[in-house]
Amino acid sequence: MSLGILRVAAMLERAGHRVEMLDLSGIANHTDVVRLHARASRATHFGLTATTPQMPATFAIAQALRAVRPDATLILGGPHITLVSASRKMETREKRPGRGVAAFDKLAAAFDVLVAGDGEFAVERALVDAPPAFIDGDDPKSDLFLKSAQLKDMPFPARHLVDVDSYRYTIDGVKALSLIAQLGCPFECGFCGGRFSPMLRRARMRDPENVVAEIEHLHRAYGTRAFMLYDDELNVNPRMVDLLNRITDLQKRLGVEFKLRGFIKSQLFNDAQAEAMVRAGFRWILTGFESGSPRILQNINKRATLEENSRCVDIAKRHGLKVKALMSIGHPGESPATVNETESWLLSAKPDDFDLTIITTYPGTAYYDKAVLHEKGRDGRPDIWVYTYEPTGDRLFAQEVDYTTVADYYKGRPDGGYKSYVHTDRLSADDIVASRDRIEHRVRAALGIPFNPSAEAVRYEHSMGQGVNLLPPSILRRTADAPGGADA
Repeated sequence: MSLGILRVAAMLERAGHRVEMLDLSGIANHTDVVRLHARASRATHFGLTATTPQMPATFAIAQALRAVRPDATLILGGPHITLVSASRKMETREKRPGRGVAAFDKLAAAFDVLVAGDGEFAVERALVDAPPAFIDGDDPKSDLFLKSAQLKDMPFPARHLVDVDSYRYTIDGVKALSLIAQLGCPFECGFCGGRFSPMLRRARMRDPENVVAEIEHLHRAYGTRAFMLYDDELNVNPRMVDLLNRITDLQKRLGVEFKLRGFIKSQLFNDAQAEAMVRAGFRWILTGFESGSPRILQNINKRATLEENSRCVDIAKRHGLKVKALMSIGHPGESPATVNETESWLLSAKPDDFDLTIITTYPGTAYYDKAVLHEKGRDGRPDIWVYTYEPTGDRLFAQEVDYTTVADYYKGRPDGGYKSYVHTDRLSADDIVASRDRIEHRVRAALGIPFNPSAEAVRYEHSMGQGVNLLPPSILRRTADAPGGADA
């Protein structure tokens, strides 16, 4: 479930506002649900949160709300507007043409209020009479920007506003919930969204006691015994082992055994962390190794060597931890040789599972924000932008994509459902797709890793481990007849 919007809801409730949460995760006919809910609700403000892959659905939802409730205030927050805002700031500061300004203006035309960065305090400013059109919670100098010391005093996400039992995410067969122990990642990978956004770049840590208190709350409230920590990455936190030891102690006190899963940074991983993870209940770790090519690792500014990535897998296996390798192709300088190096590394490292995606150039990434126009589109063809990694001169070309309408930009099905919007000097877009599919088949066959049909990202929600529901007419009628009464 989307914890960001539930954190905002929790802050609104604590401030005395009446809040409704319309959870559209996995709902196929979501615009029908939105229209029926909007007719029944007396809410005056509708706030949406969206990542870039969710923007086509978000625009459709906004249009449905406008049609039914033209009097209401529409607020957009979340990662996408934060990334677009960061891109716009850079273009304005450097006085150079780009795409961030135009992307921001398109969002501003569709919503009454845009909230970039941390929304927990910023949302209050969106609820006043005549609110500003843009509220910047992505400025570290602002009192809207969350500090580590504030995190322990904030309420846990308002999970009581959603149907927790309807979520089907599991870890080793045990029903799981997610949580976030820290915010932000200080590393500067070129492909990663938010490298120019302080909210996403500056690491802010919750106290271990506060994280353990949330885990205990989830266990007592929902019987949860499995937890996915979505931190980028767990071992960026210098108190990681302390946190894990406290989680271990909690299980002893409660007399239960937890299953945990999370992300780690390969070059920071060590035996002490692995030992603590196993004691706490981790059986899987996920790591963004990205590539088996030293050249590509340099070009993406990964700050991890091939040797460090291999050592990470060795440490995990030595302690009985399974490894899911998160890989990607289509980076600057990608070639048949670098693709082969990625395949060879996977076959050598032998991860227990892997995910191989084609890179995407989102706002807020160096690939997007530092790109320049290479070729103006004509005859219905899109503009082509080019990013150059200056130390090597390797280039990445990307089609201009309208992320408010293109939904398959994020991820495809693992068995032949991908599409590439990027190419390099050595590989066409079709070459990249063919290379990705070839590695997927060869490595899975060689390592005996089956395809997981549930991982097929037919829609964005699938990639988050959620099912898909189509609400029947009887449920829609009950939704329409439900009493309203919320402020936001």
